[in-house]
Amino acid sequence: MKKAIFTIAVSSMLAIAAWAQNQPYITRVYDFQPAPGQFVNTMPQYKAGEPRDSVVARASKALCGYWDIDDGDTLGMVYKPGMVSLGSYGGYVVFGFDHPVVNVAGDYDFQVFGNAFQGSSTALQGGSSEPGIVMVSCDVNHNGVPDDPWYELAGSDYYNAKTQHGYSITYYRPASEQGTYDGSVWHSYIKWTSNDVNPDSTSGYVEKNTFHAQSYWPMWVAGDTLSFSGTKLAGNAIDQSGQGSMWVQLFMDWGYVDNRPDYDPYSGNAYAEGQNRGFKIDWAVDAGGHPVVLDYIDYVKVYCGTLQSCGWIGETSTEVAGAVDFHPQAVAHPLEGDANADGRVDVSDVTTVINLILGQAVDGYNPVQADVNGDAKLDVSDITSVNNIILLH
Repeated sequence: MKKAIFTIAVSSMLAIAAWAQNQPYITRVYDFQPAPGQFVNTMPQYKAGEPRDSVVARASKALCGYWDIDDGDTLGMVYKPGMVSLGSYGGYVVFGFDHPVVNVAGDYDFQVFGNAFQGSSTALQGGSSEPGIVMVSCDVNHNGVPDDPWYELAGSDYYNAKTQHGYSITYYRPASEQGTYDGSVWHSYIKWTSNDVNPDSTSGYVEKNTFHAQSYWPMWVAGDTLSFSGTKLAGNAIDQSGQGSMWVQLFMDWGYVDNRPDYDPYSGNAYAEGQNRGFKIDWAVDAGGHPVVLDYIDYVKVYCGTLQSCGWIGETSTEVAGAVDFHPQAVAHPLEGDANADGRVDVSDVTTVINLILGQAVDGYNPVQADVNGDAKLDVSDITSVNNIILLH
């Protein structure tokens, strides 16, 4: 009996120790707002009359999965996430871990899973690819909610001439659940308007297909409009058949969710050529496209980055199926060049150093970090050092 009690006690301590470690997978969804789409109100399932908070909680339950402590001699934990759909362009989800995700120099920092796959009936690099744009944020004000500045992770198409920055779109609640039917889709279903640079693309409709009969409008939204803004990627879908029967969505090179089949280091499988390797915090840029150096992040936002319809297949809608930190036990170190101690290195740190050199009062600055080159004095060389740190990223 004593041996049994001792065994139980040891097992309990092992379980507590395991839980005390930073969990590699996400533990909370802070916000979830899909744009209209064919899987809206079903992924996750909407229950009539429930408020937005309940829908967010349902998304959290789906994406955070659960840990399963195995019986027997081996203590194991299993991540079993579900999936949520972000709908058409702009629909998003915001989530976080039980710890900051540290920027490990030169390495991929985290992965966000989707359900992209290579088509078996095409020689093209593509199949199902519904790219989602990733943004990251630090809890600078330490209030535990994602209300600080966001930074986009600049993927392979960020600087593409066809990519639109500062794009905005508004969707309008449909007057009825049907539009103009052609035998496979209802065309004039959910109207949208945008500030697209192409005059022919400033308005259109989210179409409804025959496979999903429920409303594509998020039913918990009280108003008659939904608006989103951000970066819009060029469409990646082609009708390979020329008759609307075989659509292929081409893979983008890197840096997007649900774009390519995903690599998961915790699966035990080796990386395969062509997979999505993950995301680097080093890719962060501010609203103007300028590189931003972040030592760590607390929050991740993913939103659907394309606006396109693929006939009977429906609209392109990013799906998210969980996320993982590649280095959950990594520790953040003081950020070189963070003169104003706001958790990032950008042009504001250059301004801080300049003001200090000029003898102006600066609140909250880090005197050690302001001496960027470590020569025990503040001068123009520190300005150069901050600029170099920003440019190198």
